[in-house]
Amino acid sequence: MQSNLVDLQKKIGFNFRNESLLKNAFIHRSYLNEHKNFKDDSNERLEFLGDSILSLVVSAYLFNKLPKYPEGKLTQLRAALVRTETLGKLASQLSLGNYLYLSKGEEESGGRTSISILANSFEALIGAIYLDQGLEKTQDFLNKMILQKWQILAKSAVSDNKSKLQELTQRESHQSPVYQLLKSWGPDHARRFEIGVYLGEKLLGKGLGKNKQEAAQNAAKDALSRLKG
Repeated sequence: MQSNLVDLQKKIGFNFRNESLLKNAFIHRSYLNEHKNFKDDSNERLEFLGDSILSLVVSAYLFNKLPKYPEGKLTQLRAALVRTETLGKLASQLSLGNYLYLSKGEEESGGRTSISILANSFEALIGAIYLDQGLEKTQDFLNKMILQKWQILAKSAVSDNKSKLQELTQRESHQSPVYQLLKSWGPDHARRFEIGVYLGEKLLGKGLGKNKQEAAQNAAKDALSRLKG
């Protein structure tokens, strides 16, 4: 059951003129697959918009804040601030998982705490804020959530293998790695996952873990060791 959106609006500091936009930010595609007559769209278009706005606002902030930093260093910092893990944690701080519309299967598999689903909902929320409140309020929101603590957030990503791999591939080929679930097995209480990380069609590395996030980190670690070896 979804939580009341009034509570979320109190957390972010303003009320939506069009609350249906806010609701739309939390409609996962899986929910629509089970509810064919549901009138609203998934949050994917808002996510697309929010991703672009997030990149713009963070890029402009770092560009003005750090005038002596070269392009490569700015790219590295931006990657740390907008990575899935960072956005997922910020979404958790706002309890965005409580507002998600998920299919029964996604719900049972832990969708409300999935880092990737939470990160996507955070980007969709940014898109919704922009459409409802404009760029200035969106910047205020991102300033509170990210920019005021950019050094802390960036530092937390230093030892993160996925972030390191992202920086390396962006620097070397201007491409981002893609993570894919190769297989999973075992009972629900002791599930195991194998993730592969690809650059284009090339498999860079594989990793195992007790959850998808751990497996992806291990895949990135494997890829880094292969690329540097």
